[in-house]
Amino acid sequence: MAERRNSTITRFILLGFYEFPKLTILLFSIFLGIYLLTVTWNLGLITLIRMDSHLHTPMYFFLSNLSFLDICYVSTISPRMLSDFFKKHNFISFMGCTIQYFFFSILGLTESSLLASMAYDRYAAICNPLLYTAIMSPTVCLKMLVGSWISGFFGSLIQLCALLQLHFCGPDVINHFFCDLPQLMILSCSDTFFLQVIFSVLTVIFGLTSVLVIMISYGYIILTIFTISSAEGRSKAFNTCASHLTAVTLFYASGTFVYLWPSSDDSLSQSKLASILYVVVIPMLNPLIYSLRNKEIKDALIRWKKRIFS
Repeated sequence: MAERRNSTITRFILLGFYEFPKLTILLFSIFLGIYLLTVTWNLGLITLIRMDSHLHTPMYFFLSNLSFLDICYVSTISPRMLSDFFKKHNFISFMGCTIQYFFFSILGLTESSLLASMAYDRYAAICNPLLYTAIMSPTVCLKMLVGSWISGFFGSLIQLCALLQLHFCGPDVINHFFCDLPQLMILSCSDTFFLQVIFSVLTVIFGLTSVLVIMISYGYIILTIFTISSAEGRSKAFNTCASHLTAVTLFYASGTFVYLWPSSDDSLSQSKLASILYVVVIPMLNPLIYSLRNKEIKDALIRWKKRIFS
């Protein structure tokens, strides 16, 4: 036992969905279908926005980048998860585990910042329509996008540096389908207080700050919508905001359950189920959420179909 405690773990075992051995083929088929739909729908939305000049606005600039982010987001997890369904032992090296979390964290933090940028864009469009083009100029939009990626990168890099300082001496089993920070901290033999502090600070900076920006933006938006005299104008503004609010609610509600819920043996399986929504399902739903009630997207699809068939 002493030798075991002093040894260093160089690889982990990902349990994945070991609870359902008889459903392996079914689960593989479902997750493969979701992954293919996610990539197809998001690529389709990006292509549509790029091809249709009517959609070359700040709102769709951010939306196309959100779709690209979702493709990258789900691609950091799903291919590995799908390949693990048919492996007898799902080993992943320590370095592979930390790299997977590093990229996953970059994309998650970047998406948090991007959702806040999209809320500010809707605020500028609805509350200051006459100054909208000046407020949300192409340069400003690009700076907001680059700022989201840079902040996400450095936030993830800080976590990675702290994570690499931890020592793992066993057990080496991760009860999850990917390498996530809460599970890694549970397995560490080192004191994780410093990493927990860093994670809490980043949660405040990215999570609470983004939520605050979104709430303030939509507070002003709601007040402005009530002052719009036209029923059609109110409906258009509401539909646009409802799509973004739905995406924001799904993202933060599932993320809160995964990362802020107290860890226990009973909650690990629940956290795994919430992670499926957070990691796999939401990137698939986002293009649908933004498209189903969006008249401009529907009109662009009609123009695209006419161009193809003509």
